[in-house]
Amino acid sequence: MFSALTKAFGQLGDPRIRKVLLLSLGLTLLGYLALVAGLSFLATLIKATDIGWLDNTIDWLAGTAVVFVALLFFPALVTLISSLFLEEVADAVDIRHYPALPPPRRIPLLETLLSSVKFTLVVVFLNIVVLPLYLIPGLGLFLFYGLNGYLLSREYLELVAHRRMAPREARALRSRYQASLWLLGAATAFLTTIPILNLLAPIVGTAAMVHLVETLRRKDAARLGA
Repeated sequence: MFSALTKAFGQLGDPRIRKVLLLSLGLTLLGYLALVAGLSFLATLIKATDIGWLDNTIDWLAGTAVVFVALLFFPALVTLISSLFLEEVADAVDIRHYPALPPPRRIPLLETLLSSVKFTLVVVFLNIVVLPLYLIPGLGLFLFYGLNGYLLSREYLELVAHRRMAPREARALRSRYQASLWLLGAATAFLTTIPILNLLAPIVGTAAMVHLVETLRRKDAARLGA
C-alpha cells in the first residue's frame, strides 16, 4: 500500500496527470464554493431571537456547522467531479509503469456518470446517518476514516479493476484482499481531510489503486502458478 502511494505521488508531475489535476482542481473549487454558499444561505434562514447573546451564539454555531458539513461531504464532492477524468489517470499510470499490459476496456461516459452519482448519494446518505456519532470524541475520526475508507476503496477498485477484469473477478479480488484495499481507501480518506492534499486525493487514490490492483493480480497469478 505504501509503495503504491509513493509511486502515485511520484507521478504527479506527469503532463497527462497534471492536465487532469488542473481541470478537476478548478471544477472542484467551484463546486466547493457553491456548496459553502448554499449551506451559508440555509444558515441565514435561521430566525433571530432578538436576544443579543443568543443570536451571536446561533450565528457562531451556524457558521461552524457550515464549515464542518462542507468538509464532511468534501470527499464525495471531489470524487464526483474528478470521476470524469480518473480513467485518464489510470491510463497515464499504465503507460509509465505497465506498458506491456493489453489495452484496457473503455468505460462509457454514461456508465462512469451513473456509478459516480450512485457513489456520491451513498456517501452523503451514510455520512448523514452516522453524523451524530462523528461528534463523539475518539470515535468520530475512527468512524469517519473507517466508513469513507471502505467506500472509497470500493469505488476506486471498481474504476480500476473493471478496466481489465469482469465484475465477478473484481468482487473476488476485493473479497480476498479487503484489508489491503481498505487501508488504501482509508489513506485516501485521510488525504481528503488535509487542506491542499484533499484536492489531490482522487488522483492519488486512483493512481495508487492501479498499482495495488496490479500487485494483487500478480500475487494471485504467482499463487496459482506455484
